[in-house]
Amino acid sequence: MSRILITGAGTGIGRLTALTLANQGHSVVASMRDPSARNREKAAGLLRHAEEHDVDLRVVELDVLSEQSAHDAVSEIVETAGGLDVVVHNAAHLMFGITEAFEPDQVLAAFDTNTVGALRVNRAALPVMRQQGSGLLVWVGSGTSFVVPPFLSPYTAAKAAFDSFAESVAVEVARFGIETSIVLPGPFTQGTAHFPNAEFPRDEAVAAAYDALYGAALARNGEATESLFAPGVEQDVQGVANEIARVVALPHGDRPYRSGVDYSDFGDEAVSAVAQAQRSRLLRRMGLADTLRPAGAARPAGRNRSG
Repeated sequence: MSRILITGAGTGIGRLTALTLANQGHSVVASMRDPSARNREKAAGLLRHAEEHDVDLRVVELDVLSEQSAHDAVSEIVETAGGLDVVVHNAAHLMFGITEAFEPDQVLAAFDTNTVGALRVNRAALPVMRQQGSGLLVWVGSGTSFVVPPFLSPYTAAKAAFDSFAESVAVEVARFGIETSIVLPGPFTQGTAHFPNAEFPRDEAVAAAYDALYGAALARNGEATESLFAPGVEQDVQGVANEIARVVALPHGDRPYRSGVDYSDFGDEAVSAVAQAQRSRLLRRMGLADTLRPAGAARPAGRNRSG
């Protein structure tokens, strides 16, 4: 069983993933900001589940905006568990509105949480994994990195940058035996705290200038997103947690480089497949074909299964 750290585990995908992995016998550390105060109830719920179901599920404070916080959390995990096998990069924050109306510092904050936060956690976790000669990074990305919906630009731009980070880091850590898997959820309007906790543009004057032409579209964005789902299709966020658990359980070297969980026919899968094929082609041409699979993975006959 694996020793696993999950960021943003207080709600939604992160919380469900923590519960799912713990129930499957893994040693799980669910991280969140301020678990002793602001997020006390969220932390208590996870700890209550651990006690009631006799599973190894703990809570640690980790603010992805603080490199010291990330180092402290990883140090605590290594001290208690003796190592770290899996990091699930899940922490993210949604922003909704007209792009021009977001003040620059809001957009920078989106990148700080949704992109740079993963770098801070990696800077704490990767030295441990490199020393071990093994590990798995699971990046909870977004189909919006390939098919961009309207009115979410600070979020979608930051998630696209997050995806680019994952692509680059995958090459850089593969020779240390560290594997990468990018899980791409489709849209969810239920089951997560994204939309209820979304941030809006601060420049109300600019936002008002768009009202006559785009106010109705903004107002019905939730309804429009709901319309992407065929009648009777359930938006099962648990499906994302199940996919992450499936990836974690697979043998070293057999994990998919990318996998999607989408109930809406969002359309990103075809674009993602082309991008993945071209990435594989590029790395082979550049003499980096070995990085398409982590060091220590068995080499299957025929084509490279991760490329």
